[in-house]
Amino acid sequence: MAGDADFALDRKLLIRRFGRAAASCDEVAMLAREVARRMDERLDYIRIEPKRILDLGCGTGTDLDGLGRRFPAAQRVGADFALPMLARARGARGLLDRLRALGKPQGPALACADAAALPFARASMSLVWSNLMLNWLADPLPALREVHRVLEVDGMLMFSTLGPDTLRELRAALPATQGERVHRFIDMHDLGDALVQAGFSDPVMDMEVLTLTYADLDELLRDLRLSGCTNASVARPRGLSGKGGWEAARQTLEALRRDGRLPATFEVVQGHAWKAQPKTTEDGRAIVRFQPRPGKG
Repeated sequence: MAGDADFALDRKLLIRRFGRAAASCDEVAMLAREVARRMDERLDYIRIEPKRILDLGCGTGTDLDGLGRRFPAAQRVGADFALPMLARARGARGLLDRLRALGKPQGPALACADAAALPFARASMSLVWSNLMLNWLADPLPALREVHRVLEVDGMLMFSTLGPDTLRELRAALPATQGERVHRFIDMHDLGDALVQAGFSDPVMDMEVLTLTYADLDELLRDLRLSGCTNASVARPRGLSGKGGWEAARQTLEALRRDGRLPATFEVVQGHAWKAQPKTTEDGRAIVRFQPRPGKG
């Protein structure tokens, strides 16, 4: 996606917005919690016992709690680019973690970090978990390469992200003459290509559509604002649509009302991929491995 204007996002704006949303995002995190639950269910069918887990894009740290329950012996690390999110995670868990830590493994460590420049050593993680973070990257490839770097061989990336049909009702209703009003989301097939380019083997992905309903447009926009999930496209309009533009959008959405509620579509892509044994060294030389014959020492 590098260089594609359709996907270009204002990185500094994203950091500010998610920082401001740290105090309010948990109260409107229905989608993230449901997706986390479904990601956790997928782990029922995957054989992995990680020693170290990285929650990339951990926000206020809610998923770290679930990962701790599933893998109580694993060391957990949360990373996010918005420092207020980490402060919220640390504050919410500070006393409780200290009490739990008496005679037990320590609670999660937290790091403020960019997904494309992780401050962790090569092969230092067994599992990287990322819930609805990749969709906030204009180009996921640099971050996926970093994830591949920090994973140990046979380590796994498990992720979820949003696909192109997300908020399709809102995109269709808002006037497009002044720029992007709902930023673009990367297609599942392009993401699969990026995973292979980053060095992952056997990526497995699927897509499902979840629909949340709202009393009106204002409630939807409020939830997006409180979660920090408002438009960050560099092509977004800098001015207001005007009263006429918003009124037209409301009327368009009203035509979609079912059982008294307005629908909002979220295309959710889930997947996992493994870091396999490397076939070449970092300088491009082929790696030859010798296996003993059956019955031979």
